[in-house]
Amino acid sequence: MNKRYTVDLTGLMRLYETNYAKLLPLLPKSDDVGDECAYLVFEHEYRLKITESTRYTTVICLWLHNETDAMEYLVPRLTVRLYHDAKVAEVCSAQQISRLKPRYDYPNLRMYQKDEKHQVNRFLGDWLTYCLKNGLRKQSIC
Repeated sequence: MNKRYTVDLTGLMRLYETNYAKLLPLLPKSDDVGDECAYLVFEHEYRLKITESTRYTTVICLWLHNETDAMEYLVPRLTVRLYHDAKVAEVCSAQQISRLKPRYDYPNLRMYQKDEKHQVNRFLGDWLTYCLKNGLRKQSIC
């Protein structure tokens, strides 16, 4: 029997709330478009930039800043929308995926996982946990 995949909405919302709480202290002091912060974790520099700001939402781009000639598509890059009224943060795009669907049929042409959206949001949570636990320091551009 092939069981149809269903979205775990409760788990996804809990993940969104946790990611929001982790992101909030990392945001620049003001929420002006273009404001950017850099953080150093060990020898890696992470950047966070506000790309859109409205009364109830903020969109940020979060990426690993790479000064080497590594291929751009290998550099982790996420676009995240923070909903301040609901206190949740949702990954809108990741790497070459410009819009994440709640669920994908499998197999599919691009070989996304059935729960790709959940996995990308879990990756954000893991990434933020790593940064917060390993000596995150603000760089001078904040």
